[in-house]
Order: sequence, then structure tokens, then C-alpha cells
Amino acid sequence: MITAAEYVLFDFDGPICRLFAGHQAHEVADSLVDWLEERGRHVLLTKEELASDDPHAVLRAVGRISPGSELVEALEEELTREELQATVTARPTPWADPLIRTWRAVLGGRLAITTNNSPQVARQYLAGRGLAECFLPHVYGRTTDLSLLKPDPDCLNRALAGLGARPDQALMIGDTPSDLYAAQRADVPFLGYARDEWRRERLRAAGAEVVVDDLEQVLDLVRSTSRA
Repeated sequence: MITAAEYVLFDFDGPICRLFAGHQAHEVADSLVDWLEERGRHVLLTKEELASDDPHAVLRAVGRISPGSELVEALEEELTREELQATVTARPTPWADPLIRTWRAVLGGRLAITTNNSPQVARQYLAGRGLAECFLPHVYGRTTDLSLLKPDPDCLNRALAGLGARPDQALMIGDTPSDLYAAQRADVPFLGYARDEWRRERLRAAGAEVVVDDLEQVLDLVRSTSRA
């Protein structure tokens, strides 16, 4: 799977960095709820959304209530602002930087970002790490059409079209069930990354067949392929 990939689609928050390592995700989610309440809006989250501490859960909930509205656009902009702030304290995933650079050297311009985060945020982080040239212009992220967030395969399909790739030529690396489901719907092989046992079990339960807990394993395979 890994050595056969001609194109690689990376999720951003997880496989490349911990975006909310310092600017905590649950704090961002709470701030979005506060932002809504200050404007006289109440958002009703499901039990799963409440448990996730995921800022996207708040965004999805508003998208369900008011799809395509000015409120959704304003909330998406607020989340983007929070995400941009988070890039300052984001932590690179161990081995992600050398893996990206090695894959870039092996595959050329055949890497893309496929994320539910703002593409502006991904580009800012990548520029700060000196990784922008490994991906640009292929950064495909959130739009104001929240129905197209993963698990919808929209960002993967845009990446494949932009790269001129067939699904069977690509590999997606993600860390959540929504990444897996999006890859399945796009017919793209999936490699799960899990930095702890809880995330590993969650991916396994969702049906992920291959899950790694250390990107060094992937880096070693890519290096061995390049030498061969």
C-alpha cells in the first residue's frame, strides 16, 4: 500500500501536526458556543458532539440548523481565526516533516492536504515549517458548505482532480474515522495514524485495516523504496 502509492493525501491536524496542542480544542469549541450565545443563538449538540470536544462539532451543528446562512459563514470565519492562532503553538507530529520531505523527493509534486481545517491555516503552518513547496498548490480544506466536510469525500475528490490522479494510485493518511470513511467513499486506500491506544481502537472499530502509531515506520519504508 505505502510503497505502491504514486500520490499521497495527508489529513492535516493529526498526521502532520497537533494543531491544538497549546490552543486547546475544547477551549476553542467552548469559545464558539460563547460566540453564538453572545449573538442570541443557541446550538444543540448531540451527545457524540459534546463528548468529542471538537470545534467542528459546533460548526456542523450550526450548519444543520442554518445551512448556507450568513451565520455559518461568520462562524466559519471565527473558527478560522482560532485555528490561525493555534498554528503558533501547534506541535509537529513526530517524523512527519522528514516523511513529507522524503516523499516529496521520491514522488515530486504529488502530495496534497485534504482537511476539514481551513486551507489558509494549513498553508500558514506549512510555510512556518518550510514545507509549503512540498504541497502547494494542492491544499484542499474546509469551505462554507459544511455538508462537504469529511466524511464527505469532497476534499479528496478535489485533490485527485487537481493532481490528475486516479483513486487507486493514491493513499490517504488520516487519524479519524471520518478520514477513513471519506477515503472509502473516494475509493482511495487508507493508512491510519494513531498516536495513542484510544485513537488506534477507534480507527480499528471503524474498519481501518492498517494503522500505525509511529510515522517513522512509514518513513523507513519510503526510504527503502527510494534506495531500491
